[in-house]
Amino acid sequence: MNSTPSKTPATGGWSDAGTQALAEALKSSFVLVKIALVLLVVYFCGSNFFTVSSNERAVVLRFGQPVGRGEEAVLGPGFHLAWPYPIDEVVKIPAQQILSASSTVGWHRQERGPAAPAPPPRLNPVLDGYAVTGDGNILHAQAQLRYRVVDPVRFYFGFTNAMALVTNALNNALFHAVAQFSVDDALRLNLPALKERMLARVEQLAREQELGISVEQLDLVTAPPRQVKAAFDEVTAAESELYTRVNEAQAYANGVRARAQGEASARRNAAEADRNRLVAEVESEARYFQDMLPSYRRDPALFMARLQVETLGRLMTNAQDKFFLPARADGRPREVRLQLNREPQRLKTEVQAPTAPEHKH
Repeated sequence: MNSTPSKTPATGGWSDAGTQALAEALKSSFVLVKIALVLLVVYFCGSNFFTVSSNERAVVLRFGQPVGRGEEAVLGPGFHLAWPYPIDEVVKIPAQQILSASSTVGWHRQERGPAAPAPPPRLNPVLDGYAVTGDGNILHAQAQLRYRVVDPVRFYFGFTNAMALVTNALNNALFHAVAQFSVDDALRLNLPALKERMLARVEQLAREQELGISVEQLDLVTAPPRQVKAAFDEVTAAESELYTRVNEAQAYANGVRARAQGEASARRNAAEADRNRLVAEVESEARYFQDMLPSYRRDPALFMARLQVETLGRLMTNAQDKFFLPARADGRPREVRLQLNREPQRLKTEVQAPTAPEHKH
């Protein structure tokens, strides 16, 4: 009974100290709460602003849905305002960036490097991808597509996985295009046309599915099956040699043709010159005869005599010996004998001796 009064003052002291400590703790906690509230307010106010760089675009999702439609939903570079998370969520999209997609079908699985194992004797359709050509052969084809996102809202928020759709479109275009070409065209002869056909197919599928992309470039590689690559190489070498021989033959033919054309042109020109010369001579003679025709018509005998005299005069201009045999009075032809070797002057005198009796006669 005596111990109780003695403990009362001590209990009151502990109560005051505890109360004071509790008050101080509450006071400190209240200060911390106020600081936290201030920080939350600052964070809340500061989180409303965000920036978009020049190589980015942004889309604001309000409760998971884009704010706006089409181009209106895309925010360009600069400062922008949005409600804090979880009301709004800002999704930044890379702009002017080239994305790429590779085909996942049509190519074989082969380890590269010098330690790569030899290909199996037969193609395994389960492990090795391939494509069927229009003429019923098979080949390996691998494509890589480079594209740009032109409608970010459609591309990033319109599909669950738009990149997978692009890859599927690329695979579809690969099979579709290869099936329209022969194996020789697809491998060697017309690879650019195959590439163009495949590119057109990708653009068609992207447009039909409204993927919101723009195709920039398509790279395509084709190869024969590894099991028959040696045979394809031999055919390629033979065709290369064939083209070389054909080109050589074509060059030789061109040279021969050029020489023949030159010779033909020279002969044609010479013939043309002869023709012109002959025509000129004929025309000259025609004019000459036309000029002589009036004189002949006036007196044919006189004309013939004058023409004969002129001709004889022209012919005998440079003659050393001249013989004139007038026509016989009875009209019979004279017999003329020519001795080509000139006889000595002495013999000529002896030959002229028999003419004396004629004077007597």
